[in-house]
Formats: sequence, C-alpha cells, structure tokens
Amino acid sequence: MPTKRLSMRQLREILRLRLTAKLSLRQIKDSLRLSLGSVQKITCKATELGLDWPAIEQLNDVQLAQAIYPKADTRPSSKMELPDWREVFKDLKGKYVTQYLLWEEYAQKYPNRNYSYSQYSRLYRTWLKKQKRSMRQVHHAGDKLFVDYAGQTMPIVQGDTGEIRFAQIFVAVLGASNYTYAEATWSQKLSDWLASHVRTFEFIGGIPQLVVPDNLKSGVTKACRYDPDLNPSYQQLGAHYGVAIMPARPRKPQDKAKAEVGVQIIERWILARLRHHTFFSLAELNQCISALLIDVNNRPFKQLNGTRQEWFDSIDKPALSPLPTHAYEYTDIKQVKVNVDYHVQYDKHLYSVPHQLVGEKLEVHAKDKLIEIYFHHKRVTSHVRKHRPGMTTVPDHMPTRHEKHHQWSAGRLMNWAKDLGDDVLVWVKSILAQKQHEQQAYRVCLGLLNLSRQYDAQRLNNACIIANKNKLYRLKQIKSILQSNQDQLLPESKKQLILLPQSHENIRGPKSFH
Repeated sequence: MPTKRLSMRQLREILRLRLTAKLSLRQIKDSLRLSLGSVQKITCKATELGLDWPAIEQLNDVQLAQAIYPKADTRPSSKMELPDWREVFKDLKGKYVTQYLLWEEYAQKYPNRNYSYSQYSRLYRTWLKKQKRSMRQVHHAGDKLFVDYAGQTMPIVQGDTGEIRFAQIFVAVLGASNYTYAEATWSQKLSDWLASHVRTFEFIGGIPQLVVPDNLKSGVTKACRYDPDLNPSYQQLGAHYGVAIMPARPRKPQDKAKAEVGVQIIERWILARLRHHTFFSLAELNQCISALLIDVNNRPFKQLNGTRQEWFDSIDKPALSPLPTHAYEYTDIKQVKVNVDYHVQYDKHLYSVPHQLVGEKLEVHAKDKLIEIYFHHKRVTSHVRKHRPGMTTVPDHMPTRHEKHHQWSAGRLMNWAKDLGDDVLVWVKSILAQKQHEQQAYRVCLGLLNLSRQYDAQRLNNACIIANKNKLYRLKQIKSILQSNQDQLLPESKKQLILLPQSHENIRGPKSFH
C-alpha cells in the first residue's frame, strides 16, 4: 500500500512501463508500489484516448492530467486540498467502501493538491474524534437498527370516563443514516413491543442485519453482558424476519448511543411540540407523531451534509433485506405440563393433547385465533383458540376407555341418577350446574356410576342425602361417606324414632294438665 501521493512523475512512469517496457499491470504495481486499481485505471484511460508514448512525451503535466482526469483540478498550487470529511464519513457507511478507495478517488480529483494516504487517514481520525459519541461509532449501511422506549410518556384522556392514561413512546433508529421511527403504545408489554418492531420494519420497507434493543424485560428474560437470554416470542420474531437480535450490554451506554440520541430527538422535536395538545385516543396521538416524523427525517444535519431521509434513500434503503410475504403475528409462548386428563391450560381454557404425553412439558404457541402445541420443537396438535373458560377435546387424543365419555349426555346421566335414587339425581344436577363446561362434569358423574358397582343403590342414595344436606360436591367426599359407613347410620336413626315407647312412668299424660 503506497504512502505517497500519486504525482505526475508516477503517472508518466506507469504509462512508460506499460507502453514502452511492455510490463504487465501487476509488474507495474510491484515496481512502483501502487495499487492495482490505480494502475489499471490509468492504462485503460490512455488506451481509450488512443495515446502512445511519443504522444504522451509531447504533453506537459497540465495537458496530461486533463487528458487522464478530465474532471480533476489541475491548477498548480502549493496549498493542499482538504477533503470534505462529512462526505467521507457518509461514504464510508456504504457496503465494501474503504478509506483507501476514497483516498484514491480524492487523489485523482486533486492530483497536484492532495495529501498522502497516511496524512489523509490522520486528518480524518482527528476530525472524527471531535464529533459526537454517536457519530464516532462505525455503522454500515443496512447493518443495525437500535430500538428503545423514551423515558417520557404522553397523557391520553379517556373520552367516556375522563380517566387519564399514559402512553409509552417506542423509538427506532437506523445506525448508518439515523433514519428515525416513533410511535405510541399503551404499554411496554411483550405484545406491544413486538408489534412496534413489525410496524418499524414496514415503515423502513425492509429488514436490517441486526436489531439492538436495550436489556428491556419484555425482550430479554435474563440480562447478561455476554450471553443474554431472549424471550422466546422475540426469538420467533427474529426468525420470521431473518434478523439477528443483539441486546446492548448492561451498563454500556456506548452500545446504544444511537438509540439514546434518537430518544432525545423525539422528545425535543415531537413530544415537546405536542405538550399543549390534549389527546383522546392512541390513534390520534400516533397520527400527530407520524406527521412530525416527516419533519424530523427531513431536517438538515447540523454536523453533516444532507438529511436523514436523503441518507436513508441513498445508503440504508438499498442495503436492507426485503420484507417477508406475511407480517409476523404475535405469538405468546408458554411452557405447560400435561395434566393427568391429557389436557393443558392456556388462558383459563383446556386443550387436549395425545394422551401419551401425560406428564410431559410442552410449549403452547398462542396466536389470536390459533393454539399450536409443540413437544421437542415438533407440533403435536393445534386447536382453534377459545377466548372463554371451558374445554376443547379431540376424540383421537383420548385413551380407548375415555372415548365412551362421548356416548354420555346430561340427559342420560340424569336418567341413570334417577334410577339410583332421588337424592342421587339432586346431587348430579348440582354437579352439572356448577361446572362452567358441561363435559367437565361428566367425569365426576361417571365416577359416581363406578361406585354403583361397589355399593348398592340405597347406600349411594343415602350418601347423597348427607352430601346434599352438607353441600359436599366432591366425589372423594361421597367415597369418604361410604367408606366410613356414615350412610348406614341414616336409616337406623329414622327407625329408632319410629319405635320409641309411647307410654312410660316418667311421661305424664293429658290428665296431668287438667
């Protein structure tokens, strides 16, 4: 790599070695210690112009420079031309763009007034150190998206009650262009957090390589400097969009400097402007934020050339990956254990799984309209989601003996109970009325049916008399009454009341009261 500027002497020597000595491009590169690209550009330009060595010897330095670099400033000067470091900073964010390539282009533009590569690098580093911390970081096009919540919230008045709720402000900033997105949500919960990511990707029209969140509880279940644990739903969103998620390290503000600056900008240029407005809905607030975002992204930089919108269009947008065909649908992922009745519970509703999985730990993936259940990352069943308490059972999930449950109905159970006794019927009706879902009562009633194989109808009815009187509606309580023979005491007590003597020497008759 050369350390001296490309002088007119070097330019002439390249052409001489190529046109008279007939050296190859690589031989010239090695001889003059120049880059292969520089040698190739100069020789190609001479060939394009039809210049041979005798013709080149007739040209002075200014004429030769104008021929090889027609757009270059060939005026001789002892003063060096200082590059526009703001443009250099912007160009370095492009993919595959190197500092040496930019120096070569600068040297070709000012062949008589350029700094050497070492001086160029030193001057750029000096300029960069004077910039803000968020600018000193190197962010390439389409590389990182920084996301966070603003510390400030926005009040929203509930029109029907007058109650004031405070909306959270989500902020996202692209690292290379500083292109910014913001929106209001009701909370920082996982569902709002992931939905804000989806809307951010739609706003920028593509997917970056990395998303850098703070160690927010919604996104990171366990904060760690080197290996944080991501929420499973957050990981699923990353897999859906093909984006890597790399949380910022705890207590390392330099990792999220872009997000911090983006939050400040949103608070100063949007939220501060809206401080005197009264909002009555989240949609109304987001409409105002969306309108002011246009101004934020089109406001000129103070230390750089151009605007966020211009940088985004020229740098970040071409480097983003395309959006998938379908947007991510929020999925709540929850670990559950299969109960003995081969059902798992989610949101107060029971869903069946194959009975062979009793006792196993499964994952429930709950979408708005669908429940998917996984075992070892393989889907074992799915159900239409029910947003009410109850039970959903697939017959194929049952053991063979439990399939008989579907042959029963409330009417059939009550007919059977009536045959055993009136008090058995009362107890069965109470059980059917108590359960939120009728099928949940079938197992209890069928358990009572099984007891009729061990105890006669009279004993079952007597046990139900005691249970109904004391409001005992658990099957194990019926069993306890029978096992302790409490039911057999009931008829004897009635019989003793009937056989009590009607006359006794200690009992006074009617005549005693005349």
